[in-house]
Amino acid sequence: MSKEYDYLFKLVIVGNSGVGKSSLLMRYSDDTFNDTYLATIGVDFKFKTVSLDGKKVKMQIWDTAGQERFRTITSAYYKGADAIVMVYDCSHHASFDDIDNFWINEVESYADKDVEILLLGNKCDLKSEKAVEERTAKDYAHKKNMEFFEVSAKTADSVHEAFNVVARKLIEKKKAKIREKMGKNGGSTNTSTAGGNDTRASVTTEEDSKVKLGGGNAQEEPGFLDRLKENRCCQ
Repeated sequence: MSKEYDYLFKLVIVGNSGVGKSSLLMRYSDDTFNDTYLATIGVDFKFKTVSLDGKKVKMQIWDTAGQERFRTITSAYYKGADAIVMVYDCSHHASFDDIDNFWINEVESYADKDVEILLLGNKCDLKSEKAVEERTAKDYAHKKNMEFFEVSAKTADSVHEAFNVVARKLIEKKKAKIREKMGKNGGSTNTSTAGGNDTRASVTTEEDSKVKLGGGNAQEEPGFLDRLKENRCCQ
């Protein structure tokens, strides 16, 4: 029986409300786009499995709400993430300013210290409305040691490339840790990353009704997302 995947990684998408986080997730996971804007309530997630360099990579991608009232909920999901995807709107300079004013501080406060960070400037198709120069964002990303892409969820421009670049970096990081562990153990260790052996996995199947807030040691709360989405009194 062939294994379901070789690597399993957790990614979390953050950024201001309206920058297109959900649209990017839909474009990457399902290759679809919807012009209708629906604000994410709390958190949502999807799985995406891709073949990269002969390996099956399964990514569990969390889409978080950008509204201020949900930010305390969002911060709980940073723990155990292998990568954080920070998104701004190329046509809205304030959303880029808030990457440095707020979101990078959240990542540094709550995410693991070795987390990979990807900066995406969404809506690059709106060329006549562009408010953030690509060079400005690229220089900022370089200073913060992030990968950077201008993308468009609407046209699909560079979306798959951006996520796949990060996936490859995570694979290399995983391999480096395995080599380091083998060196410490004199060359003997279990290097399997498939099935249930990946300790970084936080959700095992898409149909699971239990959600873990972080990595493998996080506590489960049955039906958390369902209750959160039904509880609209806080809107």
